[in-house]
Amino acid sequence: MRLRPVHLARWSARHPWRAITGWFLFVLLCLGAGIAAGSNAATTKDFWVGEAGHAESMATDGGLQRRPTEHILIRSASGPLDTARADQAARELTERMRSLDEVRAVEAPVPSEDGTALRVSVVMEGPELDGKKNVVPLLAETAEVAGAHPELVVEETGSPAISKGVNDQRGDDLALSERLSLPVTLVILLAVFGSVVMAGVPLLLALSSIAAAMGLSMLASHLLPDPGVGTNMLLLMGLAVGVDYTLFYLKREREERARAGGRLGPEALVELASATAGRAVVVSGLAVIVCTATLYLATDVIFSSLATGTILVVAVAVLSSLTVLPALLVKLGHRAERRAANRAARRAKRGAPITAKRPKPENGRMFAALLRPAQRHPAATLCASVLVMLAVAAPALGLKLVDPGKDTFSRSIPAMQVYDRLTAAYPELLVKHEVVTRTSPGRAAEARAALTELGRRAQADPLFARTGKPVLRTSADGRVTVLELAVPHPAPSDEAIASLDHLRDRYIPATVGRLAGADTAVSGDVARGQDYVHHERGKLPLVIGFLLLFTFVTTAVAFRSAVIGLIGVVLNLLSAAAALGALVLVFQGTWAEGLLDFDSLGAIASRVPLFLFVLLFGLSMDYQVFVVSRIKEAMDHGMTAREAVLEGIARSAKVVTSAALVMVTIFAAFVFLHLTEMKQMGFCLAVAVLLDAVVIRMMVLPSLLLLLGERAWPRKRHPAAAPEAAPALPVG
Repeated sequence: MRLRPVHLARWSARHPWRAITGWFLFVLLCLGAGIAAGSNAATTKDFWVGEAGHAESMATDGGLQRRPTEHILIRSASGPLDTARADQAARELTERMRSLDEVRAVEAPVPSEDGTALRVSVVMEGPELDGKKNVVPLLAETAEVAGAHPELVVEETGSPAISKGVNDQRGDDLALSERLSLPVTLVILLAVFGSVVMAGVPLLLALSSIAAAMGLSMLASHLLPDPGVGTNMLLLMGLAVGVDYTLFYLKREREERARAGGRLGPEALVELASATAGRAVVVSGLAVIVCTATLYLATDVIFSSLATGTILVVAVAVLSSLTVLPALLVKLGHRAERRAANRAARRAKRGAPITAKRPKPENGRMFAALLRPAQRHPAATLCASVLVMLAVAAPALGLKLVDPGKDTFSRSIPAMQVYDRLTAAYPELLVKHEVVTRTSPGRAAEARAALTELGRRAQADPLFARTGKPVLRTSADGRVTVLELAVPHPAPSDEAIASLDHLRDRYIPATVGRLAGADTAVSGDVARGQDYVHHERGKLPLVIGFLLLFTFVTTAVAFRSAVIGLIGVVLNLLSAAAALGALVLVFQGTWAEGLLDFDSLGAIASRVPLFLFVLLFGLSMDYQVFVVSRIKEAMDHGMTAREAVLEGIARSAKVVTSAALVMVTIFAAFVFLHLTEMKQMGFCLAVAVLLDAVVIRMMVLPSLLLLLGERAWPRKRHPAAAPEAAPALPVG
């Protein structure tokens, strides 16, 4: 087990063309198989959570589930609405829509209360989530009618049109993030390696790993449905860890080459690098995978999809660094030897002296300056840096969570602009509560009477809409009855949430809740969001508990030190808390809206904290493994604990910081996206990685280890090894 990375590297080094060809065949096979199988999209049922999910389950059993619905708004281009022309346009729309296979029913036109607009509602065929795929023909018909009536403004909105607009915007945003992150990543790699070829290797392997993982994720969707959000995270994580793992391996191979001084060939150098960096990549990859797997504990289709995509891309990235990377390094090494020999021959012909290049220093002045406070004043540095991190974390105490619904989407989406005009004219369309009751078939009349009384009480409540009558629908078998209640407030608002509380805590217990044997639950946009947030809050302690346990056990076993394991847990918590505090400070208020181009939700998207903790713990384990393994190597060479800490951190500082800059660049690109939830994720992860790599690994960790000295490490010491032996990472 301990020698597998070395064995893989040795085989790849000896058969480079086979390894390179095999790798790209593997990528093509994964991608081809995924495309052939296609993706298995998540259905509405996969999103059911809590009481709202139970209500939707009952409604679906009775054939009364929510249908995808579009609204066409007809208003005057200027001046008062010409009702005759508006009625004519509505008739044309009705005829056109009814002729479409995608349309189930067209409702009668409804004028607005102030008479400035006319609304035609179109109920579509199929499940609610399929609406965004089938809405294109409806949009085309609306555009035709709009063109035929230039004196009117005829425009369409609705959940299907909005979802399609969000998907289109997400695709554009993804392309933008790639255009931003790839060039900057390349520049960072050029600064690290000083070679276009060597800088291109990490990007090549990262992109090929992403392609393979995308194919595998399509196959995996037939076991765990795809909600359509995993691609963004797969690309983000694939580029981040793919570049990082390759960077760590390349830097170690360069160290071994400099240490050998030309005495070893490329094959031997690759094998030596694999004995340390290869093992570290495996441990780090496994750490990220197992940390990410805790997302499955959230029992949520979105988190399951994110976990699957991340696990697959990390596993493929690890595989690439152990197989094709050694082969590429051998080919590049032989190429460099030939070029060096040719240059030497040309200099010899000219009679010029041959001078060896002086090796560059491991780290520059910047890293030495960052390490100096911990080296000279560890206690003061530890106290100051921890206090700074706690100060940054303090705003997290005021964390508020919200499930971002369609009211939070970017107003640059045309359907959202129409949605705002529609709800201004018809405020009762902002939110609908759906009260679902299931009884025995013979008690349908009782259920209808109780729900009618519930509707009467709700309409007397100022939080509910007073225009229009509550809608009652009963299933064909008489077992299920649904009451729709309108609320003239946006879903995330305090008023809408309060109306849900009134409904569940007051009106249902006093009416339909009195029916013996009746099963009643509430769904709708507000109930969905509130139940989802409650579900995520309940899962957060469980996931964090497993993360803490795993971090401690993995680190303690890897380095045979319970103290190192405990340090890993505490530092990961400190990083995550500081990043969450920075997120709350920036996004929960309004002061940074203009700076980062977003509309504050007044809260943090409910998925962000859970995803932050899981992903940050995994990524922090990367740095923990690479930094601490360097310290442990130095101790195994016979250094004292103090010497080993300074040596290990100094030798890993540049590569860890470079890797962090790559990750920060990739994550920060998401801040420029339109979707507020993605902005929050990108900002939070970028801040977390930066703090972890600079403050934690360069100040807190060295200060703490210097103060602990020999007490942080196991008593048993291995005999010193020769420098050329490149001792293996001490993990099982």
